[in-house]
Amino acid sequence: MVKIGLEISAILENVAQISTIGDEFRWYVKLKCTSCGEVSSAWQYLSLDESTETKGGRGSASMVQKCRMCGRENHIDIIKEHLSSYTAESDGTFSKIAGFECRGMEPVEFDFRSGWVVSSACSKATFNDADFSENEWYEYDESANQSVGVTELKYRFVKMKK
Repeated sequence: MVKIGLEISAILENVAQISTIGDEFRWYVKLKCTSCGEVSSAWQYLSLDESTETKGGRGSASMVQKCRMCGRENHIDIIKEHLSSYTAESDGTFSKIAGFECRGMEPVEFDFRSGWVVSSACSKATFNDADFSENEWYEYDESANQSVGVTELKYRFVKMKK
């Protein structure tokens, strides 16, 4: 079992933090079988509110999938304790926002898409369901008369220490 962390980096303009909300948030990834190296061609999603039983009744995981190439059953699970927000203190640097427990497959690509919550640094305004699919997002905080934005979104996967 390997634990993989998702780190993101962004430039924040008048933004206190970006976060996910609720167990239904969808983490869109492409996965690689660690046995044969096959990478999924389609985007797949993981969420805390969906769980599948693993083979042999050894528990459940966010995703259980049989590799098309080698036939091995693999699974990946979101580690709830490793979910966190990206804050203004991390502006421009990589910071871990999620962790995944992986058995037989690992995430290799991430797609930001939508469903993010952005909190203004100028007021108590929050913007729900922000769409980061273009790797940037802009809005206007009317209560503070300031523009808010998230740009230069990047990600990377890192092995976590146990």
